[in-house]
Amino acid sequence: MAFQPLNVITSALRSIGALASGEQPDSATASDCFNLLNEMLDQWSNDRKMIFCQQEVILELTGGQFVYTFGPGGSVGASFTGSISGSVLTVTALASGALSVGQLLTGAGITAGTAITSLGTALGGNGANAIGTYNLNLPYPGGIPSEAITSSAPRPLRLNSAFVRVVNSAAGTLDYPVAVLSFEEYQSIGIKTLPGPWPRAVYYHPTFPLGILDYWPNPSQGEMHLFCDTVLNQFSTINDTVQLPQGYQGAMHWNLAELLMPEFGKADPSQIQMVMQQAAKGRRFIMRTNMHPQTPVQFDPALQQRARRDAGWILSGGQ
Repeated sequence: MAFQPLNVITSALRSIGALASGEQPDSATASDCFNLLNEMLDQWSNDRKMIFCQQEVILELTGGQFVYTFGPGGSVGASFTGSISGSVLTVTALASGALSVGQLLTGAGITAGTAITSLGTALGGNGANAIGTYNLNLPYPGGIPSEAITSSAPRPLRLNSAFVRVVNSAAGTLDYPVAVLSFEEYQSIGIKTLPGPWPRAVYYHPTFPLGILDYWPNPSQGEMHLFCDTVLNQFSTINDTVQLPQGYQGAMHWNLAELLMPEFGKADPSQIQMVMQQAAKGRRFIMRTNMHPQTPVQFDPALQQRARRDAGWILSGGQ
């Protein structure tokens, strides 16, 4: 759903009685509310249930390199030639790296915070799959002519899963799962520089401002696909036209109103109760939509002995 941060701010101020119907906030008030709105989004990014999807980050591995940096200006990203028309990026040539949804763009005339939000005709990754169109979160009415652009994946809070693609051709692909290690598991590896054809495990060290990816064994090839929780990007300006899934605009409206009540001295008990109820309901709707049921453990039936599918085997001495 497309909206502007100013719409959310105005609705929140009206809901607590700080603005009358049809009235707009002054610039100072709007600026203060805009900063508070971005703070709220920053907090939401820490709650997995408030994140609407997992971001697939694609990284082209360099033979003999097992450490990569993750974040603005890090090694997870791409350099390419592209142009922008409206909110569509057209990539015509890829110089290095790999493209994927969620990456932030840097280039002449490109506004800070411009991100790839979805695929167009391109499929992402490297090579021919990267050539084509991508959709952006911000519009460029005047467009941007073809130029050199760099992209980088935002630093994620956590790494959920991964796989490595070792064959990528017109005939098909071949992928292998890659284990995501904890700190203790990675520390237990004796030879961290052990060479291998492709990674079998990855450890993500969430340092700041750049996170660190450590692969094992030290790969000679492969295209990594990493799945991270999407970070809710903060708004660049109060008049940006942004798009978020259904329910987010309403949830931001009421939760911002809840945060603004103390600043505007709202103490009417019934009004406070109504705003808090609507704020909680908005969060619940988003969490319910984003929740994924836990996958039950499954075993191959061939591994299960018929006599041991219940506790009856105890009576027969385990036979």
